[in-house]
Amino acid sequence: MGRAAARRLRPPGSALPAPPPRLRPPAPPPRLRGTAHRPAPPSFRRSAPRSGLAASCRPAARGDMAGGHRLLLENAQQVVMVCARRERFLARDALRNLAVLEGGSVVVGKDGFIEAIGPADVIRKIFSEETFRERIDCSGKCILPGLVDAHTHPVWAGERVHEFAMKLAGATYMDIHQAGGGINFTVEHTRQASEEELFCSLQERLQCMMRAGTTLVECKSGYGLNLETELKMLRVIERARQQLPIGISATYCGAHSVPKGKTAPEAADEIINSHLPKLKELGKSGVIHVDNIDVFCEKGVFDLDSTRRILQSGKEMRLQINFHGDELHPMKAAELGAELGAQAISHLEEASDEGIAAMATARCAAVLLPTTAYMLRLKQPRARKMLDEGVIVALGSDFNPNAYCFSMPTVMHLACVNMRMSMPEALAAATINAAYALGKSYTHGSLEVGKQGDLIIINSSRWEHLIYQFGGHHELIEYVIAKGKVIYKK
Repeated sequence: MGRAAARRLRPPGSALPAPPPRLRPPAPPPRLRGTAHRPAPPSFRRSAPRSGLAASCRPAARGDMAGGHRLLLENAQQVVMVCARRERFLARDALRNLAVLEGGSVVVGKDGFIEAIGPADVIRKIFSEETFRERIDCSGKCILPGLVDAHTHPVWAGERVHEFAMKLAGATYMDIHQAGGGINFTVEHTRQASEEELFCSLQERLQCMMRAGTTLVECKSGYGLNLETELKMLRVIERARQQLPIGISATYCGAHSVPKGKTAPEAADEIINSHLPKLKELGKSGVIHVDNIDVFCEKGVFDLDSTRRILQSGKEMRLQINFHGDELHPMKAAELGAELGAQAISHLEEASDEGIAAMATARCAAVLLPTTAYMLRLKQPRARKMLDEGVIVALGSDFNPNAYCFSMPTVMHLACVNMRMSMPEALAAATINAAYALGKSYTHGSLEVGKQGDLIIINSSRWEHLIYQFGGHHELIEYVIAKGKVIYKK
């Protein structure tokens, strides 16, 4: 372990700036055994003179630390930081060596942001006279960043288990859709459901995700298709954002399907002229908060021209473009997203070589959804091609009535087995890169000083068990922590 420490300063209680200042990296530490990760230097959020590790990490005056710290996680076998140099995302060779600290401890300040990360003995010495609201002994265990689910549809009513039986009998996604099932079935039931019913079901689903280690999740509307129901769904998402401990990135997905009786251009006109102005009005008044705009760009749904019009209108409202593309048919959605400056595109099973190259150049994230390809028996997205081309690859569960999966550990396992991703690639895709896809990698997705204290603790001496043990996360995950507060304990 190198003796130099990287100091990152942020006044207590303030948000992390975007973009953060670039810092001179510390001297490279000695290599550890193996190549699956790189050793990480200790980091502290303290102001002190440069006179060696002890001086640079000297605690501030007691008056500056009134009330002590929120949380101490001590003596972990591994602290999987993922990043150690403020990377916004990881791509290409950077994915091969995640930042991992062996025998480390983590301090979360009273503001919910990470105060210090370093070797357990160093943290113990420096914070020996400090007070903590909670201490957790992590001996023999691993600390990882809270997982980030970059694509979900968690607000809906209406059971669709019968459609699973239809798929097993050979029906395709579009067969069911054209017969009035799929999205249309869910739309009918969601329109009839009360706001309270939708909130209660959303709350239960998000709690399941939290127990599986997710601390930041993207939540879409999209089962209303009319203004009234879309706003009802967005109010439900806003209520969850305010009342639940999980972080939420809200997405307007009113272009999830073309409503009955309309053409795609007519539906696009209604969204642009009616839905989006109302979203802007309610956003200004604080009734709802929307981060992203989504369109299902697909043959028989929204064509490329309608998709472009809707996304461009959303972009003019300063919404991040984050949409469905190239799932069932090659639509040139990847090329469109790169052209429009999209933050992310999801699915991409049918993305072209040109589209993949364009996404890499534009730094547009690919949100891959292995559960969808698995359940619909589609060909898998070309994850290896994307990774080799330098695309920022993220993962999502695609939780919805058609792909009923709460678990990002399961998603990572499927990504490794079916899409041939390595375990470091999958973990990065479910943490820092998924946070990037939501525009939140400045504050989420890695364990670094100044970032939000979202963490999970697993009962294993190696972090890879979270992916390796297929379906075993319920036994592995002992704690889920958001902003330094325990939100789940096994």
